[in-house]
Amino acid sequence: MNRKKFTDRLFGILARASAAVTFTALASIVVYILANGIPNLTPSLFSIKYTSENVSLFPSLVTTAIMIVISLAASVPLGVFAAVYLVEYAGGGDKLTKIVGLTAETLSGIPSVVYGLFGMIFFVTRLGWGFSVVAGSVKKSMMILPLIMRAAEESIRSVPPEYREGSFGLGAGRLRTVFRVILPSSAPGILAGVILAIGRVAGETAALIYTSGTVPRIPSGAFSSARTLAVHMYALSSEGFHTGQAYATAVVLLVLVFGVNALSALAAKKLTKVS
Repeated sequence: MNRKKFTDRLFGILARASAAVTFTALASIVVYILANGIPNLTPSLFSIKYTSENVSLFPSLVTTAIMIVISLAASVPLGVFAAVYLVEYAGGGDKLTKIVGLTAETLSGIPSVVYGLFGMIFFVTRLGWGFSVVAGSVKKSMMILPLIMRAAEESIRSVPPEYREGSFGLGAGRLRTVFRVILPSSAPGILAGVILAIGRVAGETAALIYTSGTVPRIPSGAFSSARTLAVHMYALSSEGFHTGQAYATAVVLLVLVFGVNALSALAAKKLTKVS
């Protein structure tokens, strides 16, 4: 066996081993959570009202869904249209595009607790919103906006230029080409970014403690304090009195994220067939 074949085989073995270790670690975590959480999934855990006896997760589940909807409604249009401008209108290689790209990458790497401190200082204190759902949602929108924008930008760049040329050749303008050709073709990649954003919104704890608070109740309005599933799980585990219920909350959070991923994958598949 020559050196090149030996090197290729070695890297192939290392790649398979890395994939096996990653899958094993992920599967172990999921199995451990399910084994400890499923036995604690009782009807009282889904009571409408939270008490210190039932430690219901239902108010946190409702709050999580509300925050996901608000955060995506604010960040997805901004992120997608910003990506469209950078790729289709700004030329893709000018100074503005490079600055925006560098800024988005920098914002993506900022720790979530820094976002939380900024949200507490600006939204909670300066604007007077208090610990509220709207403060947490706006802050989450700021966190996931760079992620969605970069995912949409890369997906739009991957659309073959022949699609644009064919649309222009048929007499379509740039705006019509963007909405009828570019966005449908890049929808799967955009949805992938949205899935990652949903996971970050659902799994965030530190930043939401500083902005939305930890009140375990269904929010009565936009400026009501509430806690998400991740914050609820953190609160139960840190108290140490309801560890089993904390694992049960983790199971519900896993099911929520996997369900959203499955629906998004199905939507992406249908959009791909249509386009």
